[in-house]
Amino acid sequence: MDDIELENFKEAGKLAARLREESKSMIMVGESLLDIAETIEKMMLEEGARPAFPVNISINDIAAHHTPEFESTMTLGEEDLVKIDLGIEMNGALSDTAYTVDLSEKNEKLVEAAEKALEKAIAVIKAGVAVGEVGGNIEDVIKSYGYKPIANLSGHMIKSNELHAGVEIPNIRTNDPYTLQEGDIFAVEPFATTGNGYVEDLEQVEIFSIYSPSKVRMRQSRKIIEFAIKNYGMLPFAERWIRKEFKSKLLVSAALKELLQNHFIRGYPVLREVSRGLVSQAEHTVLVTNDGCEVLTK
Repeated sequence: MDDIELENFKEAGKLAARLREESKSMIMVGESLLDIAETIEKMMLEEGARPAFPVNISINDIAAHHTPEFESTMTLGEEDLVKIDLGIEMNGALSDTAYTVDLSEKNEKLVEAAEKALEKAIAVIKAGVAVGEVGGNIEDVIKSYGYKPIANLSGHMIKSNELHAGVEIPNIRTNDPYTLQEGDIFAVEPFATTGNGYVEDLEQVEIFSIYSPSKVRMRQSRKIIEFAIKNYGMLPFAERWIRKEFKSKLLVSAALKELLQNHFIRGYPVLREVSRGLVSQAEHTVLVTNDGCEVLTK
């Protein structure tokens, strides 16, 4: 990674950190999920950046991949445990960060479990440390609070224009042999739950990304995929973003279905904890150094 690329990652991290903190004032009872997501995404665009993925707003037992539908009327309730996950793209550099707000004020320990697990992970990350060891530290902290880490969710390596670059940082202790290298960039994201510690796919899919080009039959499908490639490249996009450009819900739904069936795009199903346990999340993007790591989203 050259100096310019590294500086871009640092700038993307700084902006994500600022927008993360500014967005916390929006997380209030009665606020519209759609307004929150679109306001954060608009703030990114106004800064000359763009979303690395649609803003995720995952509530209670929903762990990830939930972004509001087009014209959604959902609002936050007084018992909700709200996870906000946002990312920035600037000049190919990406950042990813998340936090949890407990509107019920009954789940502070659960929120703290994810936050302290993230702090511990950051404290042990340095070149030469195995990713499975980092996961073990995350697991130990979350279990010390009486909760379980979500075993089938993990952090991920980030490269320019590539949000998930293959290597993962687990949230449990594993024998993964990959050792962190100086210059690696990772999103570290512990999830803590009152449930069994696993997530499952729901039928609802609101987020997609380009997967593998192939022939498509429908004219509308071709138009949508051309629009997606031009505006989002390989980064994830929301159905509601497409609906703003192509007004017909029926045609957009049919087109996305055809594109999924032809493996032109992939979908990211909403993820729910299998036993319906509450889920908290905390996340930072870090740069691995020889003697530790630099938190880019701080």
